Amino acid sequence: MKKQILVSVDRAETRVAILEDGQTAEAYIERRGHRSVVGHVWKGRVENVLAGMEAAFIEIGLEKNGFLHVDEVVALGVPKRKRQIADLLKRGDEILVQATKDPMGTKGVRLTMQLSLAGRFLVFVPYGDGVGVSRRLDDEERDRLRKICKNLTKGEGGLIVRTQAAGVTERELQRDVEALRRLWAALQARAEQVTAPSLLYSEADRSLKVIRDLFGDHVDEVLIDDEAQYTRILDFLRKTSPELAERIHFYAEPTPLMERYGVDRALRSTLSRRADLKSGGYLIIDDTEAMTVIDVNSGRNVGRGKTTLEETITQTNLEAAEEVVRQLRLRDIGGMIIVDFIDMNDQRNRHAVRQALEAALERDRAKAYVVDISPLGLVEMTRQNISDGPREIMTEECPTCHGVGIIPSDETHAVHVDRQIRRKLAERSETTFAVAVHPRVLDLVSGDDDAGVADIEAETGKRLRLEPDSALEVDGVRIDAIANGRK
Repeated sequence: MKKQILVSVDRAETRVAILEDGQTAEAYIERRGHRSVVGHVWKGRVENVLAGMEAAFIEIGLEKNGFLHVDEVVALGVPKRKRQIADLLKRGDEILVQATKDPMGTKGVRLTMQLSLAGRFLVFVPYGDGVGVSRRLDDEERDRLRKICKNLTKGEGGLIVRTQAAGVTERELQRDVEALRRLWAALQARAEQVTAPSLLYSEADRSLKVIRDLFGDHVDEVLIDDEAQYTRILDFLRKTSPELAERIHFYAEPTPLMERYGVDRALRSTLSRRADLKSGGYLIIDDTEAMTVIDVNSGRNVGRGKTTLEETITQTNLEAAEEVVRQLRLRDIGGMIIVDFIDMNDQRNRHAVRQALEAALERDRAKAYVVDISPLGLVEMTRQNISDGPREIMTEECPTCHGVGIIPSDETHAVHVDRQIRRKLAERSETTFAVAVHPRVLDLVSGDDDAGVADIEAETGKRLRLEPDSALEVDGVRIDAIANGRK
C-alpha cells in the first residue's frame, strides 16, 4: 500500500492528510487560535471536588475547567480500588495535569495526572515504571527493544516504545530518552516558579505531531506546500531520523496541494450524511447525542448474473465494512457506534463481515472495540477520539433548526397562528380587528375564498381583516383593534 502524508499551510489553517493508495484515509484541520490542547501540561488548581462522581474540576486557564477522574490521579502507594477522590484532592490544591482529550460540546478538557512526554521513538512516563512496547511490532523486535530500554530506565519513570522505534539503534533511543528527561526536569523547574493556573508545556502542532507519530519506513513520501513548515519539519527529521529526510518534498505546483490529491473533495464529503459505495450501495451516517448510527443500504446494487440475494447482500456488506472504517477515520468519529448491516441469513457470512471490519480497523490508529454481529445485522462498537473531526471544525449549529435537521412546516405554523388568533380575539372586548400574520401563512390561515376567516368570525363573534407582515416570525401574530373603521 502506497502511503503519503500531505501538509498544507495557509493564513487561516493548517491541514494534514494521510493518503493510502491515493485515497484520503485521515484528515486533520487546525485553525489559527484553535489548536488542539491534547498533550499540553499545566500547573492547575483544584476548583471543585465531587465525591459523588469521584472526580474533580481543575482550573487550567481555559474557558471551561478540566475534568479529572479519580483513576487519573497519581497517588503513589494507594491501590486504585481503594481510592476516593475526597481523600486525594481538596479545593485549592495545585497539581500538574495533562490534557488527554480536547473540549467537545459542553464538556471541558479531559485531564490526567499520569503525565507522558512523547519523543520520536519513546514516550517517557515520569510517574510510571517499567518498559512497554508497541504491539504493532513483531515479537523479535519487541524483545530487542525491551532489552535495550531496560538499560535506559535507571532512575525514576517508565518508558513506552513507539512503533517508529522499529530498527533504531540503542544510541538513538538513548538520545531520545535523554532529551525527554531534560524536558521533564525543565517542566518541574518551571512548575516551582509559577502559580496556578499556568501552561508549562505545549504539545507540537498537528503537522509536526503527525510526522513525529507516523512518519517511518512504511510512508513513501511527505509533501509540504509551505516553505517555513517544510524547513521546520526537515530540521526535526535531520535531528531524529536523518535517513527519512530525503522523503520530505516541497510542493510548489500551481494546482493547490489538497485539490491535486483530492483531499478538498474528501473533506467536503464529511459534511454529507451519505457515503457511496462503488457497487452502487451507500452508507447513511447520523450523529446523535448518545452515539453515531451508520445504516448500510444496497441502493442500485442488485447483483450480477446468477448471484443469489444472500451473495449480493454479503458482497455489499463486505464493501461497506471497509468504507465504514474509512469514514470513521476520515470523520474521526468516536464514542459508541452502531452499524446496521443488511440482514444476512448465513452465520458464516456474518462472521466474514465481522472479520472484514476488524481487518480494516487494524489500519486505524484509534483504539476500537467491536461486538459480534447480532442476528438483526447490528454491530456495536466503540472508537476512541481525542479531538473534533473535520465536520465539527468546519460547521456550526444551524440557528433555525438548532441541530435537529428539520423545521416545522408552513402548515404547522398556520395551525398555530389560527389557534392564537381565536384565543386572542376571544379575550378582547372590541369587535373589529386588523390581524397581521407572516406572508407564508396568510393564505393557509385565510383559506379558500376566505373560508378560514369566516370560520374564525363565526366562532369568536368578531370581525377581522388579515394583513401580511414579513417582519413577524412565521408563527407570529399581531392584533390591532379598529375603531370606526380605523386602527
